[in-house]
Amino acid sequence: MSKVIPSRFPEQRAGRGATVNDRPQRFGLPAREADGDWLDQREEVDGAAPPLRTTVTLETPRTIITRNASPDVGFDRSINPYRGCEHGCIYCFARPSHAFHDLSPGLDFETRLFAKPDAPELLKRELAAANYQCRPIAFGTNTDPYQPIEARYRITRACLEVLAGCRHPLTITTKSDRVLADIDLLKDMARDRLAAVAMSITTLDAKTARTLEPRAPHPERRLTAVRRLADAGVPVHVSIAPVVPQITDHEIEHLVERAAEAGARGVFFLPVRLPHEVAPLFRAWLEAHHPDRAAKVMATIQSIRGGRDNDPDFFTRMKGQGPWADLIRTRMQIASRKHGLGRERLQLRTDLFRPPVLPGTQMSLF
Repeated sequence: MSKVIPSRFPEQRAGRGATVNDRPQRFGLPAREADGDWLDQREEVDGAAPPLRTTVTLETPRTIITRNASPDVGFDRSINPYRGCEHGCIYCFARPSHAFHDLSPGLDFETRLFAKPDAPELLKRELAAANYQCRPIAFGTNTDPYQPIEARYRITRACLEVLAGCRHPLTITTKSDRVLADIDLLKDMARDRLAAVAMSITTLDAKTARTLEPRAPHPERRLTAVRRLADAGVPVHVSIAPVVPQITDHEIEHLVERAAEAGARGVFFLPVRLPHEVAPLFRAWLEAHHPDRAAKVMATIQSIRGGRDNDPDFFTRMKGQGPWADLIRTRMQIASRKHGLGRERLQLRTDLFRPPVLPGTQMSLF
């Protein structure tokens, strides 16, 4: 029997993170009716809205490597095989990207997904360009490369095969133990310092995880993946990102301890970020799941973000500011020292790169 959802949250669906599905207003796009094409008809089951289906649209971009010049991130290029993410993490800073396509950063972001099956061929073409300069490519910087649809489409796997074939360095950030499906490639590349993984674990509490990141694998499965990657020689860190004040911050020391026990080389954190439409989505989530502390949570977040829901400024957006941010940073440092986790930053090799040979080129004759 379906769980009854309170009527004041009519869009809340079982197994989904967002509690609302408002259409974007920033770009002057017209509101879209819930006509059954984009939203299931609102027929209630035992007083609850029906579960939403996940749909996937195939996308054919002209390029696959995204460049950035942000001074406070450690990479200048990335690949996102998918747009939207079924994990449904309510705090995901990538949610507003769906607004560019006249889709809601709320439930649409979790259920109306896009896959890029041409990504491996596009990647080969871009790596083979005469002016290409090799630097590590980051996966998982926007949406998770190992979300559930990867099991069907295998686009991340195919891109990794391209990079492995030409000995190109890569990093992966994920919330999923599905990364273990590619441990054969990662183990081989790690031997030559060509691969590193960051496993994102925000909470060890299963009940919190079910609402905060409803379709991401259980935290214990992620810790098991950390252990298996470490045992295979793949450098792996644990990302406690984001830390949500009054919701998950009490777990910092335990998370660091478990990360060390699993074989992680280090840990790092990011305070929760609430850009654009993420802020009202997060407020609605708090009202649905933590009404007793919603005001306190937002007050603490604003104290970290200079009095705002979100701080978009370089450097402070990643670290936060004020006493709360300083306290979290200090606790992380003390816990890391206690469990022997260093602050080393793995330097991946770029000198082994050999451009792929495209069909029909002269080199393919040899």
